[in-house]
Amino acid sequence: MMSSALMPRQTLFFLWAAFALAPAAGVAGPFPTPTPRPTVTPTPTPLKLKTPGDRTLILAADEHPTLGDHDRRYILHVPAAYDESRPAPVVIVLHGEGGTAKGAMYETGWTHQADRSGFLAVFPEGTAPDSSNPPRFLGDPQTWNDGSGRFFSGENRVDDIAFLKEILDDLKDRLTVDERRVFVVGFSNGGSLAFRAGIEMGARIAAIASVAGCLWVKSPKLYSPVSLLYVIGSEDPLAPVEGGRVRLPFGGVEVRPPASDVVAKWAEMLRCPAKPQRLRAPEGFGARRYGPGRSGSEVVFYVIDGMGHTWPGGRRLLPERVVGKTTDKIKANEVIWQFFRDHPKK
Repeated sequence: MMSSALMPRQTLFFLWAAFALAPAAGVAGPFPTPTPRPTVTPTPTPLKLKTPGDRTLILAADEHPTLGDHDRRYILHVPAAYDESRPAPVVIVLHGEGGTAKGAMYETGWTHQADRSGFLAVFPEGTAPDSSNPPRFLGDPQTWNDGSGRFFSGENRVDDIAFLKEILDDLKDRLTVDERRVFVVGFSNGGSLAFRAGIEMGARIAAIASVAGCLWVKSPKLYSPVSLLYVIGSEDPLAPVEGGRVRLPFGGVEVRPPASDVVAKWAEMLRCPAKPQRLRAPEGFGARRYGPGRSGSEVVFYVIDGMGHTWPGGRRLLPERVVGKTTDKIKANEVIWQFFRDHPKK
């Protein structure tokens, strides 16, 4: 056998490479492929919001399983006076059937009230049948699942209560929120969802206000006292004060209960005295108060003479022949905010 000293240099190199790269003893075949480390995508931390203004926030369905298969959106208005060192109240404003968050901002003017009073104003978007295109009042209207089973949202059991809860959780991650002062106000179909939210989210909501909404929840129970301010027009063609059959702009007919029955039911759930007290009000108003109820809760009921299916003191979005007259006899935002301010969670 040739000694290593007599081997050619090339032969020595190939022998060294064979030993160096050979598998360990007892292991046959090629080297096993290393198992790749799993890629971990951290859950993004919600962006802290400090600067005043409006911004659209998206709650992604894949990050919020309670939302179902579709992302949900809301517009947040942060007032100029917001100070992260001080907890801020929250007012959630729910648009009516066929409406949008931006439409509610324009129609009601709640952003201006938020700037004057220093609370966070939230404008959620409902659900339309075709989520791939912008919603339209006729043909693709956004609605809320208010417990009536009506509209696309009700027929498809959209969980709007879960959506509102996710909004509150998202706000807590982004801002300094006063959890004793969370309020919900809505118009029409949004006013009906405000009733449902007061029932199903009573532990997190201090008070609600409904303009021309209806209590559709069957066998409602208030486990936590939630005060109510209810406003309706005496000439509302879509939510008659006395109730009855209503022909909807989208087609179809529904039967509504009298507004006084809705108010009396809420007062009963709060254990208020059955007989209301008349309140002093300007000419053209009917005002009654039920209370006090549990934990100092109460119900206040306003009927505005001559007003149709519109936001009091706001802008009318639909023709008068469809919704009736608007009014400037009352600035609903001021009255509602005063009511909210007087009814924190106890």
